[in-house]
Amino acid sequence: MGTKQKQVHYIKDEAMLKEKELMTRYQQKILTAKEDGKKLCYTFLPGGLTELLHCFDIVPVFPEVLGLQMGLRKKSGVYIEAGENDGYSEDVCSYVKAGVGLALNGNLGPDGTVIPKPDFLFLVASQCFTFMKWWEILRKTYDCPIVTVHIPWRHHGKTTPEEYKFGVNQFKQVVIPQLEEISGVKFDIDKLREILSYSREMEQDLADVINMGKLIPSPIEGFFQALYYNGPINTYYRGTKEGVEFYKLVKRVVQQRIDSGESPQSPHGKLDEQKYRLVMDCGITWDNFSEYSKIFYDEKAIIVAATYAKVAGTFDRGNFHDPDRPLESLIENNMTDYCNLSLEDRVKLMEDYIREYKADGFLVGSIKSCKSFSAGMLSMLREIEKRTGVPGGFFELDMMDARYFSEANVRNRIESYLRMIDERRRNA
Repeated sequence: MGTKQKQVHYIKDEAMLKEKELMTRYQQKILTAKEDGKKLCYTFLPGGLTELLHCFDIVPVFPEVLGLQMGLRKKSGVYIEAGENDGYSEDVCSYVKAGVGLALNGNLGPDGTVIPKPDFLFLVASQCFTFMKWWEILRKTYDCPIVTVHIPWRHHGKTTPEEYKFGVNQFKQVVIPQLEEISGVKFDIDKLREILSYSREMEQDLADVINMGKLIPSPIEGFFQALYYNGPINTYYRGTKEGVEFYKLVKRVVQQRIDSGESPQSPHGKLDEQKYRLVMDCGITWDNFSEYSKIFYDEKAIIVAATYAKVAGTFDRGNFHDPDRPLESLIENNMTDYCNLSLEDRVKLMEDYIREYKADGFLVGSIKSCKSFSAGMLSMLREIEKRTGVPGGFFELDMMDARYFSEANVRNRIESYLRMIDERRRNA
């Protein structure tokens, strides 16, 4: 299941080091939750309802995050193989197979510690149609209940009053009563408002940082580096004072970089020469994160904006939580994260990114085992080309299955695309 690769030492800035510290502390919260008298739930990262869980002092675990940690540690093959040996085909989402493999391996996590089993599963049924089946599998595996929220697809470019009502009624009539019963904690709407005020502050600072990528040269690498900055807001720290402090630090670090004229850091060195400014749609692989990022570093190409960094919310488009509309705000955040947008909305977002960030080109990285994210990508590419006049590049990989990543093939696709940009520049 893949060969052992040389690890690259990533020189991290102050904010990235803080992110590592916070995530280590979060891991400890997971390991000690039950002895601390807290309930533990497994839930999803896209959109997410972490703020609601904080109201009941419930500690969330994100199997997708465990999956990416498996990949970064070059251990995903063991978990995926266990899932396939249990009967799941190669075409099934590699996150799902790895999650099944985790359970089959005694819940032994990628860092060697045993992940506590969930008291319940929190299913936010939006963005990905695989989520419901995955949680059915885990319900049987862990023999625990599921609390479900159904979020409509945002297929008409806006959230309608009927959709708000549909979501809020679920919270009031089903979800909140179930969470009260499981946790033994009474719901407090004012506590939720306070938590959402922290989220709102975090989201504004993160949006400010993301938008700094519009500067030339860019002070932030909007994909490989931005994924580190996204860690706290994507997981436990959303809606917390620690999260607010972290994004103040991120903003300060990037601003200092601007003031001193420094370049952003990639896993392989500083991006002093930014020969190509690119926008990326999806295109993540955790098992080969280092080899993949090296392709862009070698070509002096910087990704200034990326859709994958928006799976927890399109905060840079002004879609923030609102403490004055707490339950409606939770619905809105889920409906406006990237994975829940219609194809038309996704095309429009990519079009805007290409124009606003003055990109030289855009790449579409199709994910082999993620049907939800990859469906319609070629059609989107053609439509974006037509609207912007900028040609796109297409390649394939998988988020954590190393069998579907060929460094030579992906490098060849990206290099060929950049040579086309060179030719267009010469002809201009």
